Amino acid sequence: MSKLFSPLTVKNVTIRNRITISSMCQYSCTDGFATDWHLVHLGSRAVGGAGLVMQEATAVSPEGRISYGDAGIWRDEHIEKLQQIVSFIHLQGAVAGIQLAHAGRKASCDLPWNGGKQLKEGINSWQTVAPSPIGFWNNDNEPHELSADEIGSLVYDFKTAAKRASYAGYRVLEIHAAHGYLIHQFLSPLSNKRTDEYGGSFDNRIRVLLEIIEAVKTVWPKDLPLFVRISATDYAEGGWDIEQSVQLAEILKASGVDLIDTSSGGLVSYAKIKPAPNYQVGFAERIRKETGILTGAVGLITDALQAETILQNKQADLVFIAREALRDPYFPLHAAKELGVDIQWPVQYERAK
Repeated sequence: MSKLFSPLTVKNVTIRNRITISSMCQYSCTDGFATDWHLVHLGSRAVGGAGLVMQEATAVSPEGRISYGDAGIWRDEHIEKLQQIVSFIHLQGAVAGIQLAHAGRKASCDLPWNGGKQLKEGINSWQTVAPSPIGFWNNDNEPHELSADEIGSLVYDFKTAAKRASYAGYRVLEIHAAHGYLIHQFLSPLSNKRTDEYGGSFDNRIRVLLEIIEAVKTVWPKDLPLFVRISATDYAEGGWDIEQSVQLAEILKASGVDLIDTSSGGLVSYAKIKPAPNYQVGFAERIRKETGILTGAVGLITDALQAETILQNKQADLVFIAREALRDPYFPLHAAKELGVDIQWPVQYERAK
């Protein structure tokens, strides 16, 4: 029996299969507002048979955006279009999820197809923030070091964003603590040089994430899943590593987090990474085996047998598909055929089955 096409129930949510469309920024919003592009982009992946469709990193504040084209959920007015997107995803039998994020020092950038470099001045630039005044690139504008009061406001931003996500109808919420964005910047000693209660020791560096989780839990429905995406390692000496990730996962599990979406890298510009198929799967496997928490595997997963093997080997509980889903919105339908599994197609497409 195919593991890839078996359902997974997390709290009161049943995901029809183990294929998750990973959060992928589209850089196609104005002032944070989603558009018909997002409806078609995310909706087509639901039509294509995915079990869980995760919306792109969605900023909890304007300065939390990577670029001026990022999605946002810092205003009540953002909710209306998101509700339309969520409703369509759910009508196709998939589960709609959202990733809440703050880019920190990696914010105020141009769109990728315009070069993606940090915008240091002009209408589409803004002051970046970070745990410490250290830029990602040497020539970046120096980020503003967040005060304790400002950290409190940041936690509140995540809380109110989670409340809006609930109103919009999302059934999975993910906190983005990976890829060198703000929460990850607090986790790693390479970017966090603070000497207060938010820096120094492991317990202090994870404090912001735990405070965000506790705040989010006060507004996010208790019967709906809560995920956290982490970078399991910085690939840099003296940085965040897999040992700390396992330790964090234990704490997150005790804090009520349901799944660790396990990625890696993104914190420092000089990291040495050699991407290859399954290159991040071992991190998900170790966290799963050592803590018992559910994990998601990511990273150059591009074919059905590869995804099936990851699950059969108990290396993860969900498989996150990213670029392959851009190339093929109907990857799940094609994967089912390749694995010899008969799954339900949209009735409008059955004549092509």
